[in-house]
Amino acid sequence: MLLPRIHSPADLRSLHKRELPKLAEEIRALLTDVVFRTGGHLASNLGVVELTIALHYTFDFSKDRLIWDVSHQTYAHKILTGRAGAFQKLRQSGGLSGFSNPTESEYDVFTAGHAGTSLSTALGLSAGDSLKSVDRKVVVVIGDGAISTGMAFEALNNAASIGKNLIIVLNDNRMSISKTVGALSQYLSKLRTEPIYLDLKKEVYDLASSLPVVGARVEHTVERILSAVRSSVIPGHIFVEFGLEYYGPVDGHNIEVLLELLNRIKRSKKPVILHVLTEKGKGYPPAESNPEKFHSASGHLSADGKVRTNNSISPNPTYTDAFASALIRLAREYPDLVAITAAMPEGTGLDRFREQFPHRYFDVGICEQHALGLAAGLAKSGAFPVFAVYSTFLQRAYDQVFHEICLQNTPCIIAIDRAGVVGSDGPTHHGLFDISYLRTLPNLVLAAPKNGSEIYPIMKFAIDNRLTLALRYPRDRCPEPLPACAEEEIALGKGEILKEGSDIALLGYGSTVQSCLDAAQMLEREKIFVTVANARFAKPIDRELVQNLAANHRVIATVEEHALAGGFGSAVLETLSELFSRRKEQTQCAVVRIGVPDEFISHASRKELLSQLGLDPASIAKLCKSLFLCQPRCVQ
Repeated sequence: MLLPRIHSPADLRSLHKRELPKLAEEIRALLTDVVFRTGGHLASNLGVVELTIALHYTFDFSKDRLIWDVSHQTYAHKILTGRAGAFQKLRQSGGLSGFSNPTESEYDVFTAGHAGTSLSTALGLSAGDSLKSVDRKVVVVIGDGAISTGMAFEALNNAASIGKNLIIVLNDNRMSISKTVGALSQYLSKLRTEPIYLDLKKEVYDLASSLPVVGARVEHTVERILSAVRSSVIPGHIFVEFGLEYYGPVDGHNIEVLLELLNRIKRSKKPVILHVLTEKGKGYPPAESNPEKFHSASGHLSADGKVRTNNSISPNPTYTDAFASALIRLAREYPDLVAITAAMPEGTGLDRFREQFPHRYFDVGICEQHALGLAAGLAKSGAFPVFAVYSTFLQRAYDQVFHEICLQNTPCIIAIDRAGVVGSDGPTHHGLFDISYLRTLPNLVLAAPKNGSEIYPIMKFAIDNRLTLALRYPRDRCPEPLPACAEEEIALGKGEILKEGSDIALLGYGSTVQSCLDAAQMLEREKIFVTVANARFAKPIDRELVQNLAANHRVIATVEEHALAGGFGSAVLETLSELFSRRKEQTQCAVVRIGVPDEFISHASRKELLSQLGLDPASIAKLCKSLFLCQPRCVQ
């Protein structure tokens, strides 16, 4: 066994090159063993094992810098940089992050989790090194999906002028999470089908070596010939036009070839792009044949790729499933409805929509800004767009929410999936800020369903009234069916009372409503009677409901799966302030906000995080009991 001997990249470099394929096999075995227990990104990590070994074998990243775009594919990197012993607790509470994390290791430069950011940060490092006369390489690994993002193109436009020590490794596996789309993907397909360049490069070097030129002149002659070949094979070679030296495409699973090329590239004084072809799920047949399914394994898969039986999992559909079903139903009723995704059809449930309405489905790639610009144009043409996006990724398109959606009063629905804590993906993926960054914008309605059955009537209401709606829902299964919501019950800015009580009022928003009801049942056993209300809208707030709760209770506790700063509870406080500032009498009601504190939340299971944050029923009940016992002294 080689892996137990590797405690740092220096140990890796002590191995003979012929031992490296064996090491790759051992790393793959460890990856699959751990991920099937903890969950995590499997296919992408299996695809970069040889590449990771080759990079650490060639470079000393305690001096040079290695940056991974998104960084969900860093498991082999973690294992080789002294974290193999801790790898068993991958993505578990108190264990290793599933992404790069500088608090874990000096070999992780940035905390990363969003696509397309690596080239810009790498250029900044390279430019900073130049200012300080530090001579070291900055190596970036970026996928063919991520390099299509707008931010990556902006960085490429700037690369040649400030990135002389920059090496870009384009990890081309023809996929992001799903298959890559767009013109750049088609362009890379042309490159993949031109093996003549790889074979020709060695022949040109051999020919140039026989010519009466030496040293740098040989290199220059070779590059001139190859440039002409590239131009004839692939007209307008895009990376060369950006001012980069291009190498590839090469087999990303051939360690010998990778080492040869990396050592040659290492000596370059110009920015370089190395185009490597890898296979997602390499070495594990089920993931090779279905990389989308194994992109993010849940921890409930067996070695053959089948889901293990787990009786603790609720049979209820997920909120994503409920959204997809509602969207398909609405698409049958409204021929002008269209759906947009930013490279996340499976994660958002739009793969089901795509199957039934392929001509009304748009996948724009990892380009959230463009998605909302496209939505504005579609709406202007008479369509009603629905953009399904994770909360954390909607942040990337904030200016378009302002400029293309709200300022134009564009009728559309932004379906915000993964709103709240997402569990083991950690701080880069928790959706805890969308209420606060959206509710300040005019012309935008904010709503959240209390369960899966409420998604359809809210969306139908938005379509019928041509609203601009942001609808948030969590990464979770729907709760046990609550009282059904009829379509006629939906009115703009109107919530509902689900349970009457006299002692304390719990005003829940979205995913927290069921937890409020469960907490109320616990308190009832102790003779504390709680009113539970479903706010349904965070903008506009149901002013009448809030006013009545304040008039009839000494304490209102707002509950939200969101940051407290600027969130739903803040909106309720603002509403009460406005209501009572216009009247002479003052309320005796105190308002307590239950939500997420002003800090980034680490990774753990969703259940663990909700408990830690005081958002589970038991924690809500405990706080309410303490508030009840200290009345009327409690104020906040």
